[in-house]
Amino acid sequence: MFDFAPTCLGKDAKGWGWAKQPTTTQYRDACFGSQRQAAGVGFLANIIENHDEPRGVSQYLPKDAQDSEQAKTCLATASVLLRGIPFLYQGQELGMTNTSFERIEDVDDVSTHGEYAACLALGLTEAQALAACAQYSRDNARTPVQWTDGKNAGFTTGTPWISVNPNYTRINAEEQQARPDSVLNWYKKLLALRKDPAWEEALVWGDCEPVLEEEEGLMAYRRTGGGKTLLVVCNLSELPRSLALPGTIRQVLLNNREGGPQPGFDRYAAQPWQAVVLELEQ
Repeated sequence: MFDFAPTCLGKDAKGWGWAKQPTTTQYRDACFGSQRQAAGVGFLANIIENHDEPRGVSQYLPKDAQDSEQAKTCLATASVLLRGIPFLYQGQELGMTNTSFERIEDVDDVSTHGEYAACLALGLTEAQALAACAQYSRDNARTPVQWTDGKNAGFTTGTPWISVNPNYTRINAEEQQARPDSVLNWYKKLLALRKDPAWEEALVWGDCEPVLEEEEGLMAYRRTGGGKTLLVVCNLSELPRSLALPGTIRQVLLNNREGGPQPGFDRYAAQPWQAVVLELEQ
């Protein structure tokens, strides 16, 4: 049961030219709505992106945050630790973004060409139609995986079937493998935590309870199981905020930036795009 609720956000029956980018609060609410529907029924397959959607960081993060590794790791945390089965699509673990299209002829996808024609038929200019297609085309997720900063992003010595995203020189696996604070290595930490036997009952099989929903742009939830309670807090915004937590911190398991929560306290000042995973006292 793939959770497509977030991918439906902002869509318009008229077509891509009238779609609106969802806010991070809308993203959170869609995820939590799906979690509530699945509670007691089964596991969802949680996704940020796939082969038929634009890149998740370009879809769900504000434009000025789409190049921020801090924001990308915050979004990753919000999704991966939900109850369900996390599915990672190729390049997501690097924080790959939407590509750029200079003209509609650069697009291979047939459905994108159909949307482009529909936009023109409904009165948009060619520039407006192309901008809409550039945002929502599934070709964004089909560019070659960015392995290195070499020719064709290290994907092939031949000619790739679709152009490489121009930002491969700064977003690639080779560079991120060697950097401890990279998006790639953060995903590894998230998955290692989820698979750790010490937390498996809570993070795999346990319940998921949304908390602090009155906070705009904040995605926080409690995972409980095996006699343990974990709190995932993701400040999906540029705003620092003082948070009163639903419990006292026993230990900090993950933190994607310096500073933040400390054991023994039941509140902390969350910084912009900060993601933390806390064990709470029982």
